[in-house]
Amino acid sequence: MLQFLKNIRRAFMPSPDQLRANALYNTAVNQSRRTGFYTTCGVPDTIDGRFDMIVVHAFLIMRRLRDGGPDGEALSQVLFDEMFADMDRSLREMGVGDMGIGRRVRAMGKAFMGRVKAYEEALEEGGAALEEALTRNVYRDAAPAPAALDHLAAYMRRENTALRSFPIAALMAGEVNFGPAPGDSP
Repeated sequence: MLQFLKNIRRAFMPSPDQLRANALYNTAVNQSRRTGFYTTCGVPDTIDGRFDMIVVHAFLIMRRLRDGGPDGEALSQVLFDEMFADMDRSLREMGVGDMGIGRRVRAMGKAFMGRVKAYEEALEEGGAALEEALTRNVYRDAAPAPAALDHLAAYMRRENTALRSFPIAALMAGEVNFGPAPGDSP
């Protein structure tokens, strides 16, 4: 009987990695909701725009987690899983039928992976590559105001640099801090 209860608990209780990943994901979501992204940066305040801001923040966290070696990569995978479990829940809450959920989540996963690749390459390449990637992905090729695009690209570069010096042990413990969104108070 005791083993049965342990198995039930294991099935319904999140693992320590899930708890840490969930904390990182919640921070990314809360940061992505900051009004400056939608006002100062001109990100469309739509489901797609909000998805893209979550992707930006999850990407930045996952990029830094790579520095944690195999444990960091494992936590990054759990973060990815938590993110898409939440996307699945959100679609269900919005009333998307069960038959369409899998297709939409797969499309979101594909979009996420494409953005990760584009942002990774853009940050490595430097120059205007990040602005080009943001225009394609966040603004959906809808020519953002130059100042808005500059603010978002500068924010991403600033946060990437800040996370590079953020203690990896703290990140592995589920802690992450972002600075203010452009136009928001610190």
